[in-house]
Amino acid sequence: MHNSSRRDFLKRAAVLAAGTQALSRNALLAASEPQIKFPTAPRERLVVASWPFRMFIEAPGNKWARDPKQPGMDLKDFGAMAVQKFGVHNIEPLSFHFRSTEPAYIQEVREATEKAGARIIDLPVDGRDSFYHPDAAKRALAVATSKKWIDIAAALGSPNVRLHIAGVKDVKPDVPRAVESLKQVAEYAAGKNVVANLENDDNTTEDPFYIVEILEQVANPYLRALPDFCNSMLTHDQEFNNRAMAAMFKHAYGIAHVKDSEEAGKNKFVTVDVAKCFEIAKAAGYRGYFSMEWEGDGEPYAGTQKLIDLSLKYLA
Repeated sequence: MHNSSRRDFLKRAAVLAAGTQALSRNALLAASEPQIKFPTAPRERLVVASWPFRMFIEAPGNKWARDPKQPGMDLKDFGAMAVQKFGVHNIEPLSFHFRSTEPAYIQEVREATEKAGARIIDLPVDGRDSFYHPDAAKRALAVATSKKWIDIAAALGSPNVRLHIAGVKDVKPDVPRAVESLKQVAEYAAGKNVVANLENDDNTTEDPFYIVEILEQVANPYLRALPDFCNSMLTHDQEFNNRAMAAMFKHAYGIAHVKDSEEAGKNKFVTVDVAKCFEIAKAAGYRGYFSMEWEGDGEPYAGTQKLIDLSLKYLA
């Protein structure tokens, strides 16, 4: 083989090898993304959250919200209630509503839920340690707690967890430290095939645009946004909420919270344009679930049914 021919051959081989390597990287990246098969029927996309029913839930972590005048309910029975009362087969149990985190009880919850014909879609976790604490040891605690609940979500068959960005006294929310912590969480979540979600819940530590900045820097498909329709209305107006929802839904994947109103103080409520929120979700191409997290005036059964009716109307 002439030297020029040999050089041409080696160049072509190098290009081919580089192309093959790039294809392999792309294939690996595609395989590493969450692959949840979402339903398309409107009712099958709905979820009933346990949070609105906190006055009924019997659990050590829920003592502050339990109303002893109301009949009690163990979380094992929540799936059956959602199916029987609302005809909804997906639930979202809050971490505080688990009577125990021992494996035996977690298995009981899963078995009872599945026996009722229901499924856990998301597991909201209210951790108290901060991902942006100046003390690295405190940040490590937040990461460890997240990993624990990701393990529990996997044991329950839940495709999602919702994490909480807790605040630190006299410390402003910090993007670089939060990114450092949540990169670790996202990598762990990917290994368990569970999507970790950040919600615009606390309007200081979980401002929607702060969350979006974190998500874009972490850049892991297993760390996503959980848009809550009404939380941002507590401190902002509808125009801000529209921008917040658009930004959040651009990064959402598996779960969003539906509300039509929320308590802003004693006997004071803010409302939100529910139709606009669904319009934004549709425009973003969102295909995931919508959880009924009623927060309005009245009792939770009627309030949840109202949200179900609204959701079915706008998803039709």
